[in-house]
Amino acid sequence: MSDLQEYLRFVVTLAAVLDPFLAVPIFLSLTASRDAAARNALVRIVAITVFAVLGVSALLGDTILTTVGASLAAFRVGGGLVLLLMSLAMLNAQAGGVRQSREEAAELEGRELPGVVPLAVPLLAGPGAISTTILAAQKGGAAHLAAILACIAVVSFATWLVLRASHAIGARMGTTGLNIATRLLGLLLAALAIQTMAEGLKALFPGLA
Repeated sequence: MSDLQEYLRFVVTLAAVLDPFLAVPIFLSLTASRDAAARNALVRIVAITVFAVLGVSALLGDTILTTVGASLAAFRVGGGLVLLLMSLAMLNAQAGGVRQSREEAAELEGRELPGVVPLAVPLLAGPGAISTTILAAQKGGAAHLAAILACIAVVSFATWLVLRASHAIGARMGTTGLNIATRLLGLLLAALAIQTMAEGLKALFPGLA
């Protein structure tokens, strides 16, 4: 697989994991009573937070793995399992417990100005997105890391665009349309999750190859 294909795969995987379409109805319900300026400010905070969390994950991913004593292969299997659980919830058009617990959902509804927690983290930049980023950054090298950060910036910008246009998207697509988009992303994510797990299992058990 070429470097360009790897980066495209990372962008697609990260976009599917974040799934801003899943966040659209939640964002609309939270900002129903707010004016356009407040909504745009919240979208900006969310996008910046997502980029910051994933950027730090990319920069410190190797340190995290070394600290916990986990091999890259084992992390691939674990990260792939997390993505698979998320994809199964997305196929049911739900956020799922991996992405957001009931307590976090209640906290989201009770905040005066939700944004950093738990809308940006962990609803968008949760365990799945963080593990995906850490795995992608493991190749090493300053140029590779810069490319990964650029990919994160692209996906964060796309998230910003979707949330900023959430009212128009919600009006045009409706609940059914948003659920269909989430299910399609869930199906794509399931395939990518299994591919990630397979790569990790082949490294842990060479005989499988």
